[in-house]
Amino acid sequence: MFSGAQISLYPMADDFVGVILGALGALDPWRDRLRIETDDISTLLVGPPEVLFPAMRDLFVAAAGSGKHCVLSAAVSRGCPGEPDDPICRSHEIGGPAIPLEERKLAALRAVQATPSTNQPTAAQFSLYVMGTGDHMDEIYGCIDFLKQSGVYERSKHFCTKLRGDAGAVFATLAEAFCRFGPSAGHVTLDITVSANSPSAV
Repeated sequence: MFSGAQISLYPMADDFVGVILGALGALDPWRDRLRIETDDISTLLVGPPEVLFPAMRDLFVAAAGSGKHCVLSAAVSRGCPGEPDDPICRSHEIGGPAIPLEERKLAALRAVQATPSTNQPTAAQFSLYVMGTGDHMDEIYGCIDFLKQSGVYERSKHFCTKLRGDAGAVFATLAEAFCRFGPSAGHVTLDITVSANSPSAV
């Protein structure tokens, strides 16, 4: 099943190019398990979710470590029927409705609780879209219930949910929302905005 993310990194700094280039080395440990394509708008990361989310986390944390206000915007997708399968995307992390919803919520919570800290305070908002299933709201409500117990839930907003906490736990929560909810072989997407060092949060 094809899975990937279109990501854009926005450092709010005069030296935004330097911040971005300085952060790119954080992707090095993941490069052999990702296909990476960059153009003038975004960077495509293609690979399994257990690589995609740590790679995005590490890139973001490296950029935010500059102390500058940094935002990462990402459209993450799995199982899109319009995309070809790709062997690099093979994953054992996706568990859909064949596993009961309550079991998936508990597994997601355990995964977030086991995530090491990055010491990078982070805020995020995201929306989960479960495509092509009649019970998609059951999956979304199940995800919301998980989020409220995740330790990084801040509040619901119109069209999205806001998270706040260590970047490690925030990205782990996003990964669990992506992998555990929705059909295991179906089309699921996340629309994500992650922010650190924002002057408006002070």
